[in-house]
Amino acid sequence: MYTDQITPRINFLQNLIYERPDATAWVAGNAANPQLSGLVKFYRTSYGGILVEAEIFGLPNIKEQGSSDFYAMHIHEFGNCSDDFQRTGEHYNPSDRPHPYHAGDLLPLLGNQGYAWSAFYDKRFTIEEIIGKSVIIHSGHDDFTSQPSGNSGAKIGCGEIRRTI
Repeated sequence: MYTDQITPRINFLQNLIYERPDATAWVAGNAANPQLSGLVKFYRTSYGGILVEAEIFGLPNIKEQGSSDFYAMHIHEFGNCSDDFQRTGEHYNPSDRPHPYHAGDLLPLLGNQGYAWSAFYDKRFTIEEIIGKSVIIHSGHDDFTSQPSGNSGAKIGCGEIRRTI
């Protein structure tokens, strides 16, 4: 039986349940989406990468009974969420790679009647590299093709990434 073997998943679950995140971003919606809020957590792992957990409430499809929709989520260059999130800059892209291979290109959120939860592992950035940057949620899905940022729609949520320890 494989039930007794430790796999990365087991370690990731332990991180999520028992560990304090190394960085967080409290996400708030813009004026058109004041109901949007949530928390994105970043954990160091023993595998050299980062475990990202996002829990977001109040996505635009909240009033559509039984609905689901995708929303792009990215790390942007700057943590300044003022002026309707217009000061966050472009996607975080320290290696100058095309979209969707930037370090700031995160997995999309699947919003089910306004709620999304996601967890994934990423080795393209470190905690130190993302402190002071922002997590942005967009109004649409990322097409994973259009340059430079995936044609993902307006910025509807923003949170500055801050160290928690």
